[in-house]
Amino acid sequence: MIPNLVTVRHRRPGGRGLRLYVPVLPILLVLSPLLLLAVLAGLVACLVYRVSPVSALRGTGQLLWALPGTRIEIQQGRTAVLVSVR
Repeated sequence: MIPNLVTVRHRRPGGRGLRLYVPVLPILLVLSPLLLLAVLAGLVACLVYRVSPVSALRGTGQLLWALPGTRIEIQQGRTAVLVSVR
């Protein structure tokens, strides 16, 4: 399943935390013209490096399919960032 929501939490050293909810589908629709250019650039890169475009597309799809449930936590000192993909 493609991710639906990305949650980003940022905890500041002395203040309150900041939480952002980013819906994936509306962002994907807004950026779809750039996505088309990225796909074309990827196809050109596949031809230059002699990689099968079908295999590259399949690998990208598998990577996106595995993203839901991913949690990335970064903490340095008293600042912390959590990225959660649902």
